[in-house]
Amino acid sequence: MPDAIFDDPTLAALYDPLDPDRSDLDAYAAVVDELGARSVLDVGCGTGTFACLLALRGVEVVGVDPAGASLDLARTKPGADRVRWVHGDAAALLTLPPLQVDLATMTANVAQVFLTDDAWTSTLRGVHAALAPGGHLVLETRVPAGRAWEGWVRDETFVRVDVPGVGVVESWTELTDVALPLVSFHDTTVLPDGRVLHSDSTLRFRSREEVEASLGACGFVVEDVRDAPDRPAREWVFVARRS
Repeated sequence: MPDAIFDDPTLAALYDPLDPDRSDLDAYAAVVDELGARSVLDVGCGTGTFACLLALRGVEVVGVDPAGASLDLARTKPGADRVRWVHGDAAALLTLPPLQVDLATMTANVAQVFLTDDAWTSTLRGVHAALAPGGHLVLETRVPAGRAWEGWVRDETFVRVDVPGVGVVESWTELTDVALPLVSFHDTTVLPDGRVLHSDSTLRFRSREEVEASLGACGFVVEDVRDAPDRPAREWVFVARRS
Protein backbone atom coordinates (compact mmCIF):
# COMPACT_ATOMS: atom_id res chain seq x y z
CA MET A 1 0.00 0.00 0.00
CA PRO A 2 1.31 3.50 -0.78
CA ASP A 3 2.29 5.73 2.14
CA ALA A 4 -0.34 8.21 3.33
CA ILE A 5 1.85 11.13 2.29
CA PHE A 6 1.19 10.09 -1.32
CA ASP A 7 -2.26 8.52 -1.13
CA ASP A 8 -4.16 10.65 1.40
CA PRO A 9 -5.86 13.34 -0.73
CA THR A 10 -5.05 16.16 1.70
CA LEU A 11 -1.39 15.18 2.10
CA ALA A 12 -0.93 14.48 -1.60
CA ALA A 13 -2.23 17.97 -2.44
CA LEU A 14 0.47 19.43 -0.18
CA TYR A 15 3.34 17.37 -1.58
CA ASP A 16 4.40 19.85 -4.27
CA PRO A 17 3.84 23.07 -2.27
CA LEU A 18 5.90 21.76 0.66
CA ASP A 19 8.77 20.62 -1.58
CA PRO A 20 8.65 22.74 -4.73
CA ASP A 21 12.32 22.45 -5.74
CA ARG A 22 12.53 19.62 -8.29
CA SER A 23 15.84 20.62 -9.81
CA ASP A 24 16.87 17.01 -9.18
CA LEU A 25 14.85 16.16 -12.29
CA ASP A 26 17.18 18.19 -14.53
CA ALA A 27 19.66 15.30 -14.59
CA TYR A 28 16.95 12.91 -15.74
CA ALA A 29 15.76 15.26 -18.46
CA ALA A 30 19.37 15.43 -19.63
CA VAL A 31 19.55 11.61 -19.71
CA VAL A 32 16.42 11.52 -21.88
CA ASP A 33 18.24 13.76 -24.35
CA GLU A 34 21.52 11.88 -23.99
CA LEU A 35 19.90 8.54 -24.85
CA GLY A 36 17.66 10.02 -27.54
CA ALA A 37 14.58 8.57 -25.87
CA ARG A 38 11.29 9.39 -27.56
CA SER A 39 9.16 7.34 -25.17
CA VAL A 40 9.53 7.11 -21.38
CA LEU A 41 7.95 5.03 -18.63
CA ASP A 42 8.04 7.03 -15.38
CA VAL A 43 7.83 4.46 -12.57
CA GLY A 44 6.49 5.95 -9.34
CA CYS A 45 5.48 9.11 -11.16
CA GLY A 46 3.74 10.55 -8.07
CA THR A 47 2.10 13.88 -8.76
CA GLY A 48 3.38 13.80 -12.33
CA THR A 49 5.93 16.62 -12.35
CA PHE A 50 8.50 14.76 -14.45
CA ALA A 51 6.00 13.00 -16.67
CA CYS A 52 4.30 16.27 -17.60
CA LEU A 53 7.63 18.04 -18.10
CA LEU A 54 8.63 15.42 -20.66
CA ALA A 55 5.21 15.36 -22.32
CA LEU A 56 5.38 19.11 -22.88
CA ARG A 57 8.69 18.52 -24.67
CA GLY A 58 7.04 16.11 -27.08
CA VAL A 59 8.11 12.86 -25.41
CA GLU A 60 5.57 10.01 -25.31
CA VAL A 61 5.11 9.26 -21.60
CA VAL A 62 3.50 6.56 -19.49
CA GLY A 63 3.28 7.38 -15.77
CA VAL A 64 2.63 4.57 -13.32
CA ASP A 65 1.98 4.89 -9.60
CA PRO A 66 0.02 2.96 -6.93
CA ALA A 67 -1.13 6.15 -5.17
CA GLY A 68 -4.48 7.20 -6.61
CA ALA A 69 -4.51 10.58 -4.87
CA SER A 70 -1.17 11.51 -6.42
CA LEU A 71 -2.38 10.48 -9.87
CA ASP A 72 -5.51 12.59 -9.42
CA LEU A 73 -3.27 15.62 -8.94
CA ALA A 74 -1.00 14.60 -11.81
CA ARG A 75 -3.95 14.63 -14.17
CA THR A 76 -4.59 18.32 -13.42
CA LYS A 77 -1.15 19.57 -14.53
CA PRO A 78 -0.26 21.16 -17.86
CA GLY A 79 0.65 18.43 -20.30
CA ALA A 80 -1.24 15.75 -18.35
CA ASP A 81 -3.57 15.09 -21.27
CA ARG A 82 -0.53 13.90 -23.26
CA VAL A 83 0.45 11.29 -20.64
CA ARG A 84 -0.96 7.78 -20.28
CA TRP A 85 -1.56 7.33 -16.54
CA VAL A 86 -1.56 3.84 -15.02
CA HIS A 87 -2.85 3.28 -11.48
CA GLY A 88 -0.74 0.41 -10.16
CA ASP A 89 2.85 -0.68 -9.74
CA ALA A 90 5.48 -1.61 -12.29
CA ALA A 91 4.77 -5.31 -11.81
CA ALA A 92 1.22 -4.64 -13.03
CA LEU A 93 2.66 -3.70 -16.40
CA LEU A 94 3.06 -7.42 -17.06
CA THR A 95 -0.75 -7.70 -17.22
CA LEU A 96 -1.20 -4.82 -19.69
CA PRO A 97 -0.79 -4.79 -23.46
CA PRO A 98 2.97 -4.79 -24.10
CA LEU A 99 4.76 -1.46 -23.97
CA GLN A 100 7.90 -0.79 -25.99
CA VAL A 101 9.38 2.37 -24.47
CA ASP A 102 12.91 3.63 -25.00
CA LEU A 103 13.57 4.52 -21.38
CA ALA A 104 12.21 3.84 -17.90
CA THR A 105 13.00 6.08 -14.92
CA MET A 106 12.82 5.81 -11.14
CA THR A 107 13.54 9.22 -9.64
CA ALA A 108 13.83 10.35 -6.00
CA ASN A 109 13.18 7.51 -3.51
CA VAL A 110 11.20 5.26 -5.86
CA ALA A 111 13.81 2.50 -6.13
CA GLN A 112 14.04 2.31 -2.34
CA VAL A 113 10.36 1.81 -1.53
CA PHE A 114 10.52 -1.85 -2.60
CA LEU A 115 11.43 -3.45 0.70
CA THR A 116 11.51 -7.15 -0.16
CA ASP A 117 13.55 -8.98 -2.75
CA ASP A 118 10.34 -10.26 -4.34
CA ALA A 119 8.85 -6.77 -4.71
CA TRP A 120 12.07 -5.39 -6.19
CA THR A 121 12.47 -8.30 -8.60
CA SER A 122 8.84 -8.05 -9.75
CA THR A 123 9.33 -4.34 -10.40
CA LEU A 124 12.50 -4.85 -12.43
CA ARG A 125 10.86 -7.61 -14.46
CA GLY A 126 7.87 -5.38 -15.15
CA VAL A 127 10.17 -2.61 -16.34
CA HIS A 128 12.20 -5.03 -18.45
CA ALA A 129 9.04 -6.23 -20.18
CA ALA A 130 7.98 -2.63 -20.91
CA LEU A 131 11.28 -1.66 -22.55
CA ALA A 132 12.05 -2.04 -26.22
CA PRO A 133 15.11 -4.21 -26.97
CA GLY A 134 18.15 -2.12 -26.12
CA GLY A 135 16.06 0.30 -24.05
CA HIS A 136 17.38 1.73 -20.81
CA LEU A 137 16.43 1.94 -17.15
CA VAL A 138 17.79 4.87 -15.13
CA LEU A 139 17.32 4.92 -11.37
CA GLU A 140 18.81 6.54 -8.33
CA THR A 141 19.37 5.20 -4.85
CA ARG A 142 21.06 6.62 -1.76
CA VAL A 143 24.55 5.50 -0.83
CA PRO A 144 24.22 3.69 2.53
CA ALA A 145 27.58 5.00 3.73
CA GLY A 146 26.17 8.53 3.43
CA ARG A 147 23.82 7.77 6.35
CA ALA A 148 21.18 10.19 5.02
CA TRP A 149 18.80 9.17 7.79
CA GLU A 150 20.89 11.02 10.38
CA GLY A 151 19.41 14.24 9.01
CA TRP A 152 15.82 13.05 9.26
CA VAL A 153 15.11 14.94 12.46
CA ARG A 154 12.69 17.76 13.19
CA ASP A 155 15.31 20.49 13.47
CA GLU A 156 16.66 19.78 9.98
CA THR A 157 13.40 18.97 8.18
CA PHE A 158 10.92 21.47 9.63
CA VAL A 159 9.20 23.68 7.04
CA ARG A 160 6.48 26.30 7.44
CA VAL A 161 4.81 27.22 4.16
CA ASP A 162 1.92 29.52 3.33
CA VAL A 163 0.12 27.35 0.78
CA PRO A 164 -2.19 29.28 -1.57
CA GLY A 165 -5.81 28.45 -0.91
CA VAL A 166 -4.92 26.50 2.23
CA GLY A 167 -2.98 28.73 4.65
CA VAL A 168 0.12 28.17 6.73
CA VAL A 169 1.13 24.50 6.88
CA GLU A 170 3.88 23.07 9.07
CA SER A 171 5.63 19.78 8.33
CA TRP A 172 8.60 17.80 9.59
CA THR A 173 10.17 14.35 9.53
CA GLU A 174 11.42 12.26 12.43
CA LEU A 175 13.51 9.09 12.24
CA THR A 176 11.76 6.16 13.92
CA ASP A 177 13.93 3.10 13.30
CA VAL A 178 17.21 2.03 11.74
CA ALA A 179 17.46 -1.71 11.14
CA LEU A 180 19.64 -1.78 8.05
CA PRO A 181 19.02 -2.23 5.23
CA LEU A 182 15.64 -0.76 6.31
CA VAL A 183 15.20 2.77 7.66
CA SER A 184 11.82 4.05 8.87
CA PHE A 185 10.61 7.59 9.48
CA HIS A 186 7.46 9.48 10.42
CA ASP A 187 6.08 12.62 8.74
CA THR A 188 3.87 15.05 10.64
CA THR A 189 1.81 17.75 8.94
CA VAL A 190 -0.13 20.43 10.82
CA LEU A 191 -2.92 22.16 8.91
CA PRO A 192 -4.17 25.73 9.48
CA ASP A 193 -7.31 24.45 11.20
CA GLY A 194 -5.21 22.54 13.74
CA ARG A 195 -5.65 19.10 12.26
CA VAL A 196 -2.53 16.95 12.49
CA LEU A 197 -1.93 14.36 9.77
CA HIS A 198 0.62 11.55 9.92
CA SER A 199 2.42 9.29 7.49
CA ASP A 200 4.90 6.46 8.10
CA SER A 201 7.47 5.37 5.53
CA THR A 202 10.29 2.84 5.20
CA LEU A 203 13.11 2.80 2.65
CA ARG A 204 15.58 0.07 1.80
CA PHE A 205 19.22 1.07 1.44
CA ARG A 206 20.86 -1.34 -1.03
CA SER A 207 24.58 -1.57 -1.64
CA ARG A 208 25.94 -0.83 -5.11
CA GLU A 209 26.80 -4.52 -5.50
CA GLU A 210 23.25 -5.54 -4.55
CA VAL A 211 21.68 -3.18 -7.07
CA GLU A 212 24.03 -4.29 -9.84
CA ALA A 213 23.41 -7.98 -9.09
CA SER A 214 19.62 -7.53 -9.05
CA LEU A 215 19.69 -5.67 -12.35
CA GLY A 216 21.81 -8.39 -13.93
CA ALA A 217 19.51 -11.12 -12.65
CA CYS A 218 16.54 -9.37 -14.29
CA GLY A 219 18.08 -9.03 -17.73
CA PHE A 220 19.87 -5.68 -17.54
CA VAL A 221 23.46 -4.72 -18.30
CA VAL A 222 24.76 -1.89 -16.13
CA GLU A 223 26.44 0.60 -18.44
CA ASP A 224 27.27 3.34 -15.96
CA VAL A 225 27.00 4.29 -12.29
CA ARG A 226 27.14 8.04 -11.74
CA ASP A 227 26.98 10.48 -8.86
CA ALA A 228 23.63 12.24 -8.57
CA PRO A 229 24.50 15.83 -9.56
CA ASP A 230 22.45 17.29 -6.69
CA ARG A 231 23.85 14.87 -4.08
CA PRO A 232 27.41 13.90 -5.08
CA ALA A 233 28.81 10.95 -3.10
CA ARG A 234 25.41 10.53 -1.45
CA GLU A 235 23.41 8.98 -4.30
CA TRP A 236 24.16 6.68 -7.19
CA VAL A 237 22.47 6.97 -10.57
CA PHE A 238 22.44 3.64 -12.41
CA VAL A 239 22.16 3.53 -16.18
CA ALA A 240 21.23 0.02 -17.29
CA ARG A 241 20.36 -1.39 -20.71
CA ARG A 242 17.88 -4.14 -21.43
CA SER A 243 19.92 -7.04 -22.77
